[in-house]
Amino acid sequence: MANPSFVLRAVKDVAFENRPKPQLRDEHEVMVHIAQTGICGSDVHYWQRGRIGDFVLESPIVLGHESSGTVVEVGSAVKNLKPGDRVAIEPGVPCRRCDYCRGGAYNLCADTIFAATPPWDGTLSKYYTVASDYCYPIPDHMDLEEGAMVEPVAVAVQIAKVADLRAGQTVLVFGCGPIGVLCQAVAKAYGAKKVIGVDVVQSRLDFAASYGADGVFLPPRAEAGADPVRHAENVARIIKEKFDLDEGPDVVLECSGAEPCIQMGVFAAKKGGIYVQAGMGKEEVVFPITTACIRALAIRGSIRYTLGCYPTAVELVASGRVDVKRLITNRFKFEEAEQAFELVKAGRHDVFKVIIEGVQG
Repeated sequence: MANPSFVLRAVKDVAFENRPKPQLRDEHEVMVHIAQTGICGSDVHYWQRGRIGDFVLESPIVLGHESSGTVVEVGSAVKNLKPGDRVAIEPGVPCRRCDYCRGGAYNLCADTIFAATPPWDGTLSKYYTVASDYCYPIPDHMDLEEGAMVEPVAVAVQIAKVADLRAGQTVLVFGCGPIGVLCQAVAKAYGAKKVIGVDVVQSRLDFAASYGADGVFLPPRAEAGADPVRHAENVARIIKEKFDLDEGPDVVLECSGAEPCIQMGVFAAKKGGIYVQAGMGKEEVVFPITTACIRALAIRGSIRYTLGCYPTAVELVASGRVDVKRLITNRFKFEEAEQAFELVKAGRHDVFKVIIEGVQG
């Protein structure tokens, strides 16, 4: 039986291909009939530019990595799943043997098979094979769109984990795109006292205010000729005053990747506070490192997810504490995948999360 797939053949060149149905690679794998797939910025980035950091597109890959589906076949050693189970798929399977994996930080494993990261195929196919322990059953009351949205929630859970986020803290989040607002919602679910969202798009701030943020802020533009770093410092002061953050928030989560926001975040954080970089924009930025040093900030990077993030994300969605349905603004059929990607690439402010339905039948 064939396996219709949405393939990135080369930079800016996508096509539908009828590939052979995959085989289980070992007795611990399962085959999933993909039901729903969300589009992430990284998928679009590979399509348009062909690389992210060290990951370079050198041969065709199937796109997609935020997926859910129904198990149709299980390997002989699989104990946790059976055909018919509905699952959220964690898209990166590490080697399990290196020191990073053995320590639980498997997001740092150099030998991870990560969907739609060159050279590995992604999930925008009818069938996808994956290690059984990287599939998480979802409860009956959760639908498969929510199952696909577990992936960005798990990213937010990891960011909260890196930040050592705990109840009673004040949290400042830069960026009110999908990951930013999910970080705000996770922070509130974890008992944060005050969560503030910052963005330059008013419609996103309006959404954040109705979703997980206690307050939102649209930073003023710098005046012509103003020093951008001094402007960022000034805006950070305004944020602290406006939202009664005293010496600054306990935790800053930078989910935009925008250079001014990175600078504002460092200037805003309280002494001894935690600053987490999760957004990826320009690869090099001007960074106020003396301030970071004098304030003894803990500066951490966050990537993907680690031990426990996926189960926590499933529980947050299943319990209703994080309502992922509200993030989905556009839905496409599998045959419309290219239109879906074009829509995300356009960067319209009214487009938040785009979902592609799997191959039917």
